[in-house]
Amino acid sequence: MEKKLAVVVGAGKGMGVNIAKVFGMHDFKVAMLARNLDKLAPLAEELNTQGIEAYTYAADAASTDSLSTAFQKIRQEHGSVDVLIYNAAILTAGFPSKLTSADLMEHYQVDVASALHTAKLVLPDQIARGSGAIIFTGGGLALYPMAEYTCISMDKAALRALAFALSQEVKEQGVYVGVVTIMGSIAPNTHYDPADIAEKYWELYEKQEDVEYVFK
Repeated sequence: MEKKLAVVVGAGKGMGVNIAKVFGMHDFKVAMLARNLDKLAPLAEELNTQGIEAYTYAADAASTDSLSTAFQKIRQEHGSVDVLIYNAAILTAGFPSKLTSADLMEHYQVDVASALHTAKLVLPDQIARGSGAIIFTGGGLALYPMAEYTCISMDKAALRALAFALSQEVKEQGVYVGVVTIMGSIAPNTHYDPADIAEKYWELYEKQEDVEYVFK
């Protein structure tokens, strides 16, 4: 029986690889996307040594064309996407008075607009078969914004709104949409250990009851 496919956009050694690992341990094959394939290669090797079927693709979340090309290749090589996890974001600091409109738009493209773009790349197949899932990585700044991190505060709020709105639109068509809202700084061997947080992505997918899980 063909394995289901989970795709992680914005994969790295923190949340990304841990999310991929969780789905891989539940017999998914996983595709990880990031700008730098050299950094992805050892992560895929790590998963492969654990018996997880993992693949890597170069894609820049700032470019919808780059994302479209990567997803087209994934579809050609592995078929349609069962679960999409969007984990990309720009985390640089910036106070409101120091930001330009160009700064806001640059962040918004990666943090929100490309999340919707990738969702729309997988939705047609998911709706056609009446099943599938899309999960976004949210953040506590959506609920408690910080002046020093204005862009990501605004964008995580927008991403959270997108998750709820998209869920309302496609739920009756068999597609689950969720968001994991992480209320602290992610770091291994802390309360916000990425391995522990990653389990909540699987929990949302498996139960498909609540739109949001708040990890606090």
